Amino acid sequence: MAGLTSRLPLHCSPLPTSRNSLLLLRFRALPPRFGRLPAAAGFVVGDRSSNGSGGRPSRCFSSRRVAFRASAASESLPPVELGKNFDFSSEERLYNWWEAQGYFKPDVAAEGEPFVIPMPPPNVTGALHMGHAMFVTLEDIMARFWRMRGRPTLWVPGTDHAGIATQLVVEKMLTAQGIKRTELGREAFVDKVWEWKEKYGGTITNQMRRLGASCDWSREHFTLDDQLSGAVLEAFCRLHEKGLIYRGSYMVNWSPHLQTAVSDLEVEYSEEPGKLYYFKYPVAGGSSEDFLPVATTRPETLLGDTAVAVNPEDERYKKYVGKMAIVPLSGGREVPIIADEYVDKEFGTGALKITPGHDPNDYAIGKKLGLPFINIFNKDATLNENAGAYCGMDRFAARTKLWEDLEKSGLAIKAEPYTLRVPRSQRGGEVVEPLVSKQWFVIMQPLADKALKALDDGELRIIPDRFEKIYNFWLSNIKDWCVSRQLWWGHRIPVWYVEGSDEADYIVARCEEDAYKTARAKHGEDVKLIQESDVLDTWFSSGLWPFSTLGWPNTSADDYQRFYPTAVLETGHDILFFWVARMIMMGIEFTGKVPFSTVYLHGLVRDAQGRKMSKSLGNVIDPLDTIKEYGTDALRFTLATGTTPGQDVNLSMERLTSNKGFTNKLWNAGKFILLNLPPSSDTSAWDHIRKHKFDTEAAVASLPLSERWVVSKLHELVDSVTTDYERFFFNEAGRAIYDFFWSDFADWYIEASKTRLYKNEDATSLSRAQAVLSYVFETVLRLLHPFMPFVTEELWQGMPHEGVALIVSPWPQCGCPKDSKALQDFDNLQALVRSIRNARAEYSVEPAKRISAYIVASPVNQIFIEEEKAVLVSLSRLDPDSVNIVSSPPGEADQAVHLIIAEGLEAYLPLADMVDIGKEVERLKKQAAKLQTDYDSSMKRLSSSKFVEKAPAAVVQGVKDQAKEAEEKLQIINSRLEQLNSMAVSSP
Repeated sequence: MAGLTSRLPLHCSPLPTSRNSLLLLRFRALPPRFGRLPAAAGFVVGDRSSNGSGGRPSRCFSSRRVAFRASAASESLPPVELGKNFDFSSEERLYNWWEAQGYFKPDVAAEGEPFVIPMPPPNVTGALHMGHAMFVTLEDIMARFWRMRGRPTLWVPGTDHAGIATQLVVEKMLTAQGIKRTELGREAFVDKVWEWKEKYGGTITNQMRRLGASCDWSREHFTLDDQLSGAVLEAFCRLHEKGLIYRGSYMVNWSPHLQTAVSDLEVEYSEEPGKLYYFKYPVAGGSSEDFLPVATTRPETLLGDTAVAVNPEDERYKKYVGKMAIVPLSGGREVPIIADEYVDKEFGTGALKITPGHDPNDYAIGKKLGLPFINIFNKDATLNENAGAYCGMDRFAARTKLWEDLEKSGLAIKAEPYTLRVPRSQRGGEVVEPLVSKQWFVIMQPLADKALKALDDGELRIIPDRFEKIYNFWLSNIKDWCVSRQLWWGHRIPVWYVEGSDEADYIVARCEEDAYKTARAKHGEDVKLIQESDVLDTWFSSGLWPFSTLGWPNTSADDYQRFYPTAVLETGHDILFFWVARMIMMGIEFTGKVPFSTVYLHGLVRDAQGRKMSKSLGNVIDPLDTIKEYGTDALRFTLATGTTPGQDVNLSMERLTSNKGFTNKLWNAGKFILLNLPPSSDTSAWDHIRKHKFDTEAAVASLPLSERWVVSKLHELVDSVTTDYERFFFNEAGRAIYDFFWSDFADWYIEASKTRLYKNEDATSLSRAQAVLSYVFETVLRLLHPFMPFVTEELWQGMPHEGVALIVSPWPQCGCPKDSKALQDFDNLQALVRSIRNARAEYSVEPAKRISAYIVASPVNQIFIEEEKAVLVSLSRLDPDSVNIVSSPPGEADQAVHLIIAEGLEAYLPLADMVDIGKEVERLKKQAAKLQTDYDSSMKRLSSSKFVEKAPAAVVQGVKDQAKEAEEKLQIINSRLEQLNSMAVSSP
């Protein structure tokens, strides 16, 4: 070791040997690669002193371990070993290093338009699921791509306080301790929630780090932090000052358990088995035969009815219109029988009970016709005093009891099974109750009109564009937004009521101090104020997210000035209305600008069978478990390449396994290249390598065909993939990189390069191959980095490179030269190799056996075949001394396999060289005999009229297909036997 150390250049320092006796060298500087590496670049290679190949590594490298470390920097990566496969435990090490070096932060001093993404803030209660994995993957791809393109890139992270979900979690926790929220009181309960948040609220963000999210965590926000809370107060007050906020009694979706209103968008409808109940509605003053038959799925709402409605054209009930009906079981309360075109006389009985206080459609009729509203429910969904004898009963128990009483009274007609469309709270899962309640609302139409205009004017685009129609429809038919929630956790509405006065006398202010100033000026110094107990809908604060996180309402804030408006909003298509449309409306209203120019919508992640993942189905795939088994890179690549914008992803273990194999393929290619580069001490070799450049047409044209082809293919790839990234076609970009690396680079060029690397006395050919290998592989790592950040960074650190980290290295240059003739010539060479390989397989030639060949080529094709003869020989397993490149077929062409490749390119493979004719004849005869037996058996069955007439058509067709296949194979084998027999006869 001492002797070796003494021979190291000054910029190298020795490190301890690994357990595999590989020397770790740390390079603080390397010779510039391809004439463009700066001095501060480095890589580490294994000891090559005893590999038995003249100073170059052995081709048997798969069992060896190569160790490397990052190039020297102020805080470089610790040394690691390039083992058999990529070690997934390195992912956290790499991530922590990136974050510590500040690579996730935008360069505020850099020129150019910033690229900014506001992260959809996950619920603070959340744990990572595949939906999170999808958005993190796609947004990280965008951030890493544009960061490498040189744009100041900011991905703003954060979490949402998730009013309902978080309150539920903490209430459950307290219930388990025997504590009720109401016993604690509001202030103490909110303190408990904050305690819970501080303890568990970072779970989801830490898990997103495991996915590689390169967001600027120094700018992380929480929707209840001081900055965002101030923005919420300002937004509410401004809307109220413009007359866009009001308080009124309207029908809302009521959550009985949480005792709060929930948004229409937070109600999910599920089809569930139930009953449709038919009963008689007696006509006041009539006989027992005078009644209207009505049907309902909710007989418990009967005592809230205020009318019975029929269609004015319905002849059955015309005589009753204008009369009164007696509400069953009400003690004689009468309601009017009305006519309205809303009623479909063909549906059901044609007569509808109208309950304006507990049905959305009836509410609309009641408002139109001025019907009274009767509320029969308490806030916990028990019946109140308006329900008479049923007061205090649970709504579902009351349903059963009411029907029993209708049956006893003789008013019941029938009850039949019926599929119900049940509204359930998305958060709690309970059945919500339509209820008229006094709430705070935002008038939405003026805001929606501006959001519609932004799309029409081209200030906004939605990917995929089919969602533009949905966006337009929803905004064109928008309703006022109920923004109040009867919760304790959230942004308390900045409204104060004057104690002792009517609730209509309220004050909207940005803080309690301002509220008192206003109140005292109007009511005197002794006035007492009580703040509104409701909080704002969570979507209100998240609707401000793109600009509140950047400093708004302080429009002079540096981040607001530099990074607003943002560039892209990426999220699931299922929250286009929940969140996206509201952000657009709020952004335009408060900043005068559309908050982002592009909306990218992804689909749901489903299981391999296309089913939605759910615990009940047992098909939930945990991203963290997946990462442990397959690695983060494989998961990300699978998600990003498995779908197009707006389309759902079917996540299968087969695809994950395949992409884990892709990770290993990258790793092995990196090891191969690293082991075939000269040590840094070999300055002469590096002098040769850095002479080779690939940025001019002349430089590319001077390369041999294999190198000219792979460099041209790479340059085509860079151009197409860059365009795909820019157009958000990530699936196409990923697949193109995959296909190039696996099919072109690994399967073809690496194999071709071995003819230059091994036993090659031509220093120029060797250095050129080394330069091309490094250039192509490093470019692929750059292109692939946004998809697979961990393995690409680890490999890049082990290769000769410029800069300190791949994450901040420049994107490959577009528009580099391509040689179209080289692409065509190598395609022909590939076709020739494939044809020879297929012929070998067809004739069962042993893999190690070298065979002879006559390559018949036109003068133009002869040039590249001669040039790449060594590659052809190597990839086709030909005998180098028996490969003849000629202009006309050989004399014994009839005793050779004839392969037609392309115009002006054919091949003849002498059969005697490929097989033992006698043995092959015997093998083919046995095969022919078996096929003949199969054919005869099939034809015998088909000749039987009983079989043909009685067997299923599919079975008969199957036998016909078997017979046809056997016949075709027999023809091929007999033709081959005829050829071989003629060769045997003509042999001396």
